[in-house]
Amino acid sequence: MQTNPRATRKEWTALAVLMLPLLLVSMDVSVLYFAIPEISADLAPSGTQQLWIFDIYAFVLAGLLMTMGSLGDRIGRRKLLLFGAAAFGLASLTAAYANSAETLIAARAVLGIGGATLMPSTLALVRNLFRDPGQRAKAIGLWQGVLVAGIALGSVLSGVLVEYFWWGSVFLVNLPAMVLLLVLAPILIPEFKDPRPGRFDLLSVPLSMAAVLPLVWGLKELPAEGVKLQYLASVAVGLVFAALFVHRQRTAASPMISPELFRGNGRAFSAAVSLNLISALAMMGSAYFTTQYLQSVLGKSAMEAALWALLPSVLIGFAGPVATALVQRGMNRANVVATGFLISACGYGLLALTDTDSLWLALAGAGVLACGAVIIGSQLTDLALGAAPAEKAGTASSLLETGQEFGGAMGMALLGSIGNAVYHSKIPDSAPTEARETLGGAVAAAHHLPSAAADDLLTAARSAFTEGLHVAALTGTTILLAAAVLAAVTLRRVQVQEPKPEPEPEKAPA
Repeated sequence: MQTNPRATRKEWTALAVLMLPLLLVSMDVSVLYFAIPEISADLAPSGTQQLWIFDIYAFVLAGLLMTMGSLGDRIGRRKLLLFGAAAFGLASLTAAYANSAETLIAARAVLGIGGATLMPSTLALVRNLFRDPGQRAKAIGLWQGVLVAGIALGSVLSGVLVEYFWWGSVFLVNLPAMVLLLVLAPILIPEFKDPRPGRFDLLSVPLSMAAVLPLVWGLKELPAEGVKLQYLASVAVGLVFAALFVHRQRTAASPMISPELFRGNGRAFSAAVSLNLISALAMMGSAYFTTQYLQSVLGKSAMEAALWALLPSVLIGFAGPVATALVQRGMNRANVVATGFLISACGYGLLALTDTDSLWLALAGAGVLACGAVIIGSQLTDLALGAAPAEKAGTASSLLETGQEFGGAMGMALLGSIGNAVYHSKIPDSAPTEARETLGGAVAAAHHLPSAAADDLLTAARSAFTEGLHVAALTGTTILLAAAVLAAVTLRRVQVQEPKPEPEPEKAPA
C-alpha cells in the first residue's frame, strides 16, 4: 500500500521558519501593554483613539481570518504567506515611526490584515508539509505551544524594550523575522493550493466581517463596560449577519467555506472546532482575572506581573508534545482531550481557592489551566486538519482560528460578567462611584483618599474581586467538566477516514 512520505530535515527546517511569523503575530496581541504610556505621552491620543490602538489589530485579524484562509486555498498558501509577511513588515515599520495616533491606528489595522494572512497560512502549510500523520501531529503540537507562548512573551518583551529604547522598538523587532521569512520561504516551502478552487465568492467577504466584528466587539465590551444596550445590539447584529453568512454558504455555487469540510470526515471536523471553541472560552476567561489579580490585588507593577506570568509558560511547551506522544503510543484521542479538559478544570479549581494574597496558587492555577488548553488545542487542531481535505487546509485553519476568537470573546463576556456582578454586589455602597464599577477604579480612587480610608477601600475591593474570581472559576470548572464528558463521548464515536496519499506539491523555485 502506498503511504504518504515522511518529512525530512528540509520540512522540519521549514517548520522553524514558519514559527517566526506565528510567534510575532501572537505576540502582537499583547505587545502594547507597556508601550501605551509612552505612546500617550508622544502622540497624545484621545481615549477613543487609545482604545482603537489596542483593539483594531485583533478586530481586523478576527474579521479577515475566513477570507484569507479561503483566498490562500485559491491563490496559493505560500504566496499568501509572503504577501502577509511583506504587509506585516511594512506596517511594523510604519507603526514604529508613526507621528500621529491616526497613523498608528492605520498601521495596526494593516498589521491585522497581515496577521490574518499569516495565521491560517502557517497552519495550512504545516498540514501540507507533514503528510505523515504522526509527524504532522508532532509539528502541530509544537505550533500550538509557540502560539500560546507568543501571547505571554509579547507583554514582557514590550516592557523590556520600552525600558531601554523608545516605544517604536516594539514594532521594529518584527522586521528581521519577516525579512528572514521572505528570503527562506521560497527556498524551503513548496507552493500548495486547491487544484479546483472555484470562483472566489466576494459577497461572503463583507458578510463574514459583518458577522464576526460586531460579535467579537460586543462580547469583549460586555464584561468591561457592563450590560448596555449598544453591546447587546452589536451582538444581535452580528448574529443576524452570521445567519445570512451561513445561508450564503449553503446556497452559493462556489461558497467561501467549502461544504467538503462537512462531508466524509465532517463530524470529526465539526467536533474539533466546537470543542476548541470551549477551550478558548475557558483560557481567555481566566486571563481576564489573572492579569488583574496580579496587578490590582497583589499590587505588582505591570512589569512584575508580566514576568511572574511568564513562569507558568515554562511547562506549556511540553504539554503538546507529551499529548501527541500519548496518542501515538495508543491512548485514545478522546481520552487525551477529555484529560486536557479535566486538567484545565483543575486549574480553575486552584484559582477558586485563592485569597487576596495567593501568588503561587494563582500562578499554579494559570499554569495548569494553560497546560490543559495546549493539550486540547494540539489534539483538536490535528484532528481538524487531518479530517479536512488537504486542498481545503487554509479554509479549515481559518475556521478553527475564528472559532478560537469567538471562544475567547465569549469567555471574557461570560466569566467576566459573572465576576463583575459578584464584585458589584460585594463592594460597599459607601465606596466612591468609580470604585463600585471596577477594581481598577478602586485602586485609582484610593490614591485620592487619606491613608486609612484608602486601605479600607482597597481591602474591600480586593476581597470583592477575589470573591468574583471564585464564582467565575467555579463556573469555568463546571463548563470544563461538562466539556470533558462531551469530548469523551463525541470523539470516541468519531471515525476519521484515512486519506489517500497526497500528490506531490508544486516545486519551489531554486
